Amino acid sequence: MKKLLGIFLFLAILYGLLLFADPGARSVQNHLNLGQRIGLYGILSLAVGMLIITGGIDLSMGSVVALTSTVFAMLVRDHGWSPIAAMPVVLAMGVVIGLVHGLLVTQVRVQAFIVTLCGLFVYRGIARWIANDAVKGLGSMGENWKDVLNTDLGSVLERWTGWDLPIPKVIHMHLVLFLIILALATVFLHFTRHGRYFFALGSNERAAKYSGISVNTYRIMAYVLCSTLTALFAIPYLLYNNSATPSSTGNFFELYAIAGAVLGGCSLRGGEGTSVGILIGTAIIWLLPNLTNMWGIPSSLEYTVIGVALLLGATLDEVLRRWGRVSKA
Repeated sequence: MKKLLGIFLFLAILYGLLLFADPGARSVQNHLNLGQRIGLYGILSLAVGMLIITGGIDLSMGSVVALTSTVFAMLVRDHGWSPIAAMPVVLAMGVVIGLVHGLLVTQVRVQAFIVTLCGLFVYRGIARWIANDAVKGLGSMGENWKDVLNTDLGSVLERWTGWDLPIPKVIHMHLVLFLIILALATVFLHFTRHGRYFFALGSNERAAKYSGISVNTYRIMAYVLCSTLTALFAIPYLLYNNSATPSSTGNFFELYAIAGAVLGGCSLRGGEGTSVGILIGTAIIWLLPNLTNMWGIPSSLEYTVIGVALLLGATLDEVLRRWGRVSKA
């Protein structure tokens, strides 16, 4: 709880600095854009965050996004499928990819770092091969979906119901989708025995095994959840952008996702993390570009700023951990 309050305070300070120093940041459009980025990329941070809690890692997420979004676009544009029909296929791909990762880690005993690093290259290569290295778009159908996704909740409900409801115009539809997924993940992680097994597995795998937990089953489950949520992310991402470039779509996405989860309190050692913390960590990640613009830092240094923030967060986590051990002693 102390860690969660700490990162929330850090977020509040960053947000306060932004609003105080940059009048443009107070606009409805800026908040709508911020909600869009938090909502969309929060899905990835949540996906890898649940995996990190079990002590795992996935470096292939960006390439999974490239592959699944390319397949989705090809099914819709090249083969005439409706987006609704293509969605289960893409999600099934995520399940299969996660299952392969989990089986390689648990049954073949290959390190997760190696398995997912290889996946990073393999899935990107497959995406480029099946698309002949060409950009794949959705055409006019994608534009229709983009009109729905690139707006706020109040406007969508007004369009569907005809009522002008008193809903703030800053709640982006991507944020709505993320909050629904976040609520389900919160129930799973913090209010079910399966979620408790995730934390037990990350804290002490041997103790979890001796207590009767099917360690391999839950480790596989974590990889399946991570890849399935990554595939789910690819759908609104493609519908929003209306095209996928196999050679570049998803680049660095796994790093943004891991950074959001770690800044949100997920320990890379496993066994620690909260769904709310992941939300806060994602918000911090996407506030930083606004702050770099405010301070006049070139956009080319955006990755540097995020890297420094992640390093500071990891360092603070280690310092607090050592202080905790000293105080207990």
